[in-house]
Amino acid sequence: MNLEQQVGGQQIGGQQLGGPQIGGQMFNPMFHANRAPYRHVEAYEQVPDPQPPHRQDADAYWADKIAEVMRDQFGIKPKVNTYSYRTPYPPAYDLIPLPNRYKVPDFTKFSGQDNTSTMEHVNRFIIQCGAAGNRDELRVRLFSSSLSGSAFTWFISLPPNSVITWADLEKQFHKYFFSGVHEKKITDLVKLRQRNDESVESFVQRIREIKNKCYSLVLDDRQLADLAFQGLLPHIRDKYASQEFESLSHLVQRISDQDIKPFEPKRAWNKKVSFVDEAASSDSDEEPVIG
Repeated sequence: MNLEQQVGGQQIGGQQLGGPQIGGQMFNPMFHANRAPYRHVEAYEQVPDPQPPHRQDADAYWADKIAEVMRDQFGIKPKVNTYSYRTPYPPAYDLIPLPNRYKVPDFTKFSGQDNTSTMEHVNRFIIQCGAAGNRDELRVRLFSSSLSGSAFTWFISLPPNSVITWADLEKQFHKYFFSGVHEKKITDLVKLRQRNDESVESFVQRIREIKNKCYSLVLDDRQLADLAFQGLLPHIRDKYASQEFESLSHLVQRISDQDIKPFEPKRAWNKKVSFVDEAASSDSDEEPVIG
């Protein structure tokens, strides 16, 4: 039996795959309208490729399949994408030399988890920078050394070249972390009052601490001294009412605590009245009886 044998109208090994032609059309006896189809057993069974379980995982699925074929067939390992960190400021800032004999200080860290405000941290950072703080580029470059925890994570997550000047970085820092919870207002200064057992110097120090948290309040030294004077104890205000003070330091210097005694409210004066028994007094006026 040769290789050109017909099976069910088909040729195995030949070019013709259908049945005989009837009326110019290919006739397939397996699917004739008047005959039931033959039960045909194929020489091999084709197994469909498995599909990814989820549509959103299709890219990753086929990428793994391609990598597997490349590794098995050609011994080629696909290149793995590695993450390369880029600073949010221009790379040229890292090439700027620090001042001569400058030692990077151990900056006070800001984490965003404590009660330290962004304004307080920025001002402390600039002071701690010292000579390096005179250049915007060095401020930007050193600022990450003053961050920790979630604040440091925020910094390294900034897009590349999103920070060009120190103003850019400070603005983004305040915008992300500033909550305003710790900011004081002028009403907090006005309602401060000196305690009866508090010295003038201690009261003025409390004024300074509250003023330092009034980030948006602008007062000159004379205005702040007048505001502090209004919070002094009444008898101190009465004694120094005619004087003017140029600053808080001037106020403390002029008002000596040695001359000011703690304020004591006046006590109600009660006049003691002694009552004499009339009966006793009348008995004393009687003449003694001589018997």
